[in-house]
Amino acid sequence: MSPDRTTRPTAGRSSSRIRIVHTTTLEYDRPVRTSYNELRMTPATLPGQSALEARIEVSPRSSAFRYRDYWGSEVVAFDTQVPHTRLDVVATSVVEVEQGDDHVPDGLSWQELADAQVRDEHAEWLSPRPVTRLGTDLVQASRDVAGGLEPHAAALAVSGWVGQHMQYVSGVTGVRTSAGEAWAEGRGVCQDFVHIALGALRGLGIPARYVSGYLHPDPGAEVGRTVTGQSHAWLEWWVGRWFPFDPTNGRGAGLDHVVVANGRDYGDVPPFRGVVSGGAGSRMTVTVDLTRQR
Repeated sequence: MSPDRTTRPTAGRSSSRIRIVHTTTLEYDRPVRTSYNELRMTPATLPGQSALEARIEVSPRSSAFRYRDYWGSEVVAFDTQVPHTRLDVVATSVVEVEQGDDHVPDGLSWQELADAQVRDEHAEWLSPRPVTRLGTDLVQASRDVAGGLEPHAAALAVSGWVGQHMQYVSGVTGVRTSAGEAWAEGRGVCQDFVHIALGALRGLGIPARYVSGYLHPDPGAEVGRTVTGQSHAWLEWWVGRWFPFDPTNGRGAGLDHVVVANGRDYGDVPPFRGVVSGGAGSRMTVTVDLTRQR
């Protein structure tokens, strides 16, 4: 893992403060005796971003503890030991996002990225994963897009190319849909865009990781107005330092992006994961409200 500073290209305001209320409700068709759950909903504090407030409320009352996973993301684990037919989780946070350095140097060369020590240090961000694995035709197509460009410019070109090919449509893919399947479909959601871009960049030899968090859908909204958003995903690639890019929206991550967690793919960073004892089917409802505070 590399703790290198992440560049966050932005324009306009020098900082933004966003209040996020992420509400999850699970309703079971018969009483659950016990449930065990993990949450990744706490925004990270890192260069360019500070979590000023972060709390999670669970009903029914549960026993909870916090820890950091292997990737450094904060996890809230809790278990509910009383029979219940409904579980409510409300994660509230206030985050300050600062303007990063707009100037991004060319970064490392292909030869430098191919150095054995660099590849060893970033092995987890270079290794293919089942959900990011691409077919040979797509690997070759991404190499054609990157042809003649240095790594940073190649990553920009390939990530932009993925966004241009894919159409954002919810409901046609799921969390287990592979990058190759989503590409063949030509439609998907943000995690599909990211999985495809990750597979392409890693295939080129550029370390890349999955980032989960929130995106304010209207960064120009006036202060105090609450808008409905959702969890979001983008990626970062490493060319001497990490550079964030949102392939779904075709631009760098900026003041409207709030980082929660990162990992190799979606499987490392799900906002909510759990198991139950005694229940059967369930229905999940999720809302995310975001309010610019400045």
